[in-house]
Amino acid sequence: MNYQDLAVHTFTTKSWSIDECIEGYAKRGIGGISIWRETVEGEDLCSVARQVRDAGLRGISYVRGGFFTGKTGKERRDALEENRQLIREAEILELPSLVLVCGATVGQSPRENYEQIRDGIGTLADEAASHGVRLLVEPLHPVYAGDRSAIPSLQVANNLCEEINHHNVGIALDVYHVWWELDLAGQIQRCAKSGWLDAYHICDFKPDQSHLLLDRGIMGEGCCDLHGIDAMMRDACFEGFREAEIFSSKWWECDQGDFLDEILHAYDKIYQSL
Repeated sequence: MNYQDLAVHTFTTKSWSIDECIEGYAKRGIGGISIWRETVEGEDLCSVARQVRDAGLRGISYVRGGFFTGKTGKERRDALEENRQLIREAEILELPSLVLVCGATVGQSPRENYEQIRDGIGTLADEAASHGVRLLVEPLHPVYAGDRSAIPSLQVANNLCEEINHHNVGIALDVYHVWWELDLAGQIQRCAKSGWLDAYHICDFKPDQSHLLLDRGIMGEGCCDLHGIDAMMRDACFEGFREAEIFSSKWWECDQGDFLDEILHAYDKIYQSL
């Protein structure tokens, strides 16, 4: 099968090195790669960028920046410096976007967290643009609103982008986090029409998951209306990659090639017939 419309996040095949990810994705005909910082820690980033090019893969995003909130000014300034470093790394890796998990600090109100996120992204937007790196807000499921992200829905992410109002800020939509929104189709249309719909992550939400972070499902294992959401994305004229991003401690204990093949098998069943 041809998987040129599919990208894979390197954290999906967590135990693989960046060399193994590039080789394993390319030999299966996968078209793109989103690189997690953990996967390239200690690597020569220029060499990694060259390997990605030589393998015929399209670099999509660097993952992940953000975490802009903090009770002190120093914490927030340190977060900005960390994101500046990530932007520079993304440029070296020739990745055109940086995905932002925006942050939430326990003890602060949702409004305080939201405003710190807004101000942090607004501070970096021009600088990121000068490096050729677009900042992508990823809304997270509300279960993470206490300590990981005060952007708990696509609606709030849209509101944030509208408030920031910067050409270099967009959105990464992950079905795991937004499948439950009653007005999802309308919010996707709003996102696309405003020029913010940049990335599209796929996996599945298992109602009986054993861990809120590390038990995501392969597509078809859970309750997401993957066909319906894909139709919403196509109706909004999204033409980018579907990006498999699956955190699974169960599958990480297995051979990662077998895991990737299971993902591709599910992808064939759900998406290749569309």
